[in-house]
Amino acid sequence: MIITKTPYRLSLFGGGTDYRPWFEEKGGVIITSAMARYCYLSIRRLPPFFNYKTRVVYSKMEIVNTPDEILHPAVKHCLKFMNIQDGLEIHHDGDLPARSGIGSSSSFTVGLLHALHALKYEMVTQKTLADEAIHVEHDLMGEHVGIQDQIIAAFGGLRVIEMGPGNAYKVTPLILPPDYLRAFEDHILLGFTGISRISSTIAETHIRNIRDGSSTDHLEAIQTLASEALDLFKKNEDFEKIGALLHRSWLSKRRFSQDITTEAIDDLFETARKAGAFGGKLMGAGGGGFVFFLAPPERRQAIKDALPSIRVWVPFQIEMAGSEIVFHSDLTHGV
Repeated sequence: MIITKTPYRLSLFGGGTDYRPWFEEKGGVIITSAMARYCYLSIRRLPPFFNYKTRVVYSKMEIVNTPDEILHPAVKHCLKFMNIQDGLEIHHDGDLPARSGIGSSSSFTVGLLHALHALKYEMVTQKTLADEAIHVEHDLMGEHVGIQDQIIAAFGGLRVIEMGPGNAYKVTPLILPPDYLRAFEDHILLGFTGISRISSTIAETHIRNIRDGSSTDHLEAIQTLASEALDLFKKNEDFEKIGALLHRSWLSKRRFSQDITTEAIDDLFETARKAGAFGGKLMGAGGGGFVFFLAPPERRQAIKDALPSIRVWVPFQIEMAGSEIVFHSDLTHGV
């Protein structure tokens, strides 16, 4: 039995500049954080007592004899990429809902690859995990996604990801004084709208707009704001200033596509700002899922009271570790 624990992510600044058509030509910068909410995956070799070879349990249960029969795309392609032919049992559990803008799909891919390497008694670096997850999702699954989710799931922490021009990237920790870091965590309000969406559909439009140039001005603005935010973090500036940049970044992001926001979501942000939030953004590709606000702790309850449509408020804490093997045992009891 092997169990992996892989964090989800909170993207702060620069989202959208991590798509290859953009950063390979223009470069990109992301400020992002792993959060102390996790995707758990357990795998074990399935004993030969059943009339099937592999069982995969997530929101559905699949019982198959070959990887080609598996419907879950990440499971299918991770097994094929790792050349796993043995019968397995794979179980998924998550602290937060899928399709909600917190990088859950990439956390799943990173965690599963980590577990499969452990199954083969292989220790892998964070960089290898990130690169393999990017390859599986981009090249094998054909997903329209960026590269920040796989990187932060593998590396963890509060990070700056610098990308391109070209296909290379660099991951650097954003080192902040402990008191300032705790204050930053206290200023984050993370809420779930209750709306799930397929991010790849929105992301496909985003990539098309990058290629035809219609989102160039918006992405350049987001990239500039990310660099400005990085300077403010390094100077340990007031969170009100950082929140103002976050608001401006959201205004640019919402112009990527008409599918990113709705009138109800726009009203939600306006109401939050009137209640005291410095700024906020819709997580991930947009369309629903999680929102987060940067707001003074003393305004936290007023903002919650002003937003009864938020189904769940989730306490936020940065997770400094990336994907981890939390249990490994190869006992087979003679089977």
